[in-house]
Amino acid sequence: MMQGRKLSDYKNDENVQTYAVLKQVELRKTNAGKPYLAVVLEDSSMELAGMKWEITEEEAQTFQAGMVVAVSGMRQTYRDKPQLKIFEIRPTRIDEPQNPNDFMPHGPMKADEMEAEVNRLFLKILNPKWQRIVRYLLAKYHDEFYRYPAAKTNHHAFAGGLGYHTISIARLADQVANLYSSVDRSLLLAGALLHDLGKVIELSGPVATKYTRSGNLIGHIVLIDEQIVLAAQELKLDLFDEDLILLRHVVLAHHGQLEYGSPVQPLVREANVLHQLDELDANMQSFDQVLNQTEPGDFATRNWALDNRAVYRPEHDKN
Repeated sequence: MMQGRKLSDYKNDENVQTYAVLKQVELRKTNAGKPYLAVVLEDSSMELAGMKWEITEEEAQTFQAGMVVAVSGMRQTYRDKPQLKIFEIRPTRIDEPQNPNDFMPHGPMKADEMEAEVNRLFLKILNPKWQRIVRYLLAKYHDEFYRYPAAKTNHHAFAGGLGYHTISIARLADQVANLYSSVDRSLLLAGALLHDLGKVIELSGPVATKYTRSGNLIGHIVLIDEQIVLAAQELKLDLFDEDLILLRHVVLAHHGQLEYGSPVQPLVREANVLHQLDELDANMQSFDQVLNQTEPGDFATRNWALDNRAVYRPEHDKN
């Protein structure tokens, strides 16, 4: 099998023959009790759900998340979403692609470019306490920060997405501080650089990303707050100092509402700004991701990350 096309190149009712990574794999049973394989395939262009209806339980045990597979089938639409009816699926042979990293979507910035930009923004944090904590934690999780996605699915769910999302918010934060003199640039930037760092503990990594035990039971917001506390203790900083309390508050409140995972609502300017910027960047990336898989002049499939809207790609949007 030769890989000449990506998953997104195939249209409905077209035969598919390509390589992809198994992002998710699950053995299920039909109402009649027959086993079938439900998978999510991924390459650098998109994710595509797939079903293999004729399979034994023994055959299904061959497949694991993170594995590169050769797959053939027909692209269809199910409940307004693309899906692959799989004819054949198998692990790749030794003479075929086997490295899942070759199929993963990546962000627009390389790791060294992201690190240089983070360092540039970090130097704008003038408060020495916030500066020390940010430096300590970025060094502690240096490799993961530039490799991990920002989510399992939806916004910035690609290798390096965590660093790229963080940079986007920090850049916006810097501009907001230019516009509003009442905003403490140092506090806002410190919060921006740390706000999602707990995801290096919450998520398993860039390949076949899943939630860890700590991610499922605690969540990234509490996890990064714990890391801030541990860093402050290691650096012998007073946890009851207002500067430390403010930094923790800005990070803890960045989801905005209790029902969205924040234990507190934003009660200072910088916390409110960070929440708004986080929403903006996640929303824009979700728009781009959905519309990049939509033909100009068409409506996209409904997406729950966009409030279940079927957003529209204008005809002039050819890029």
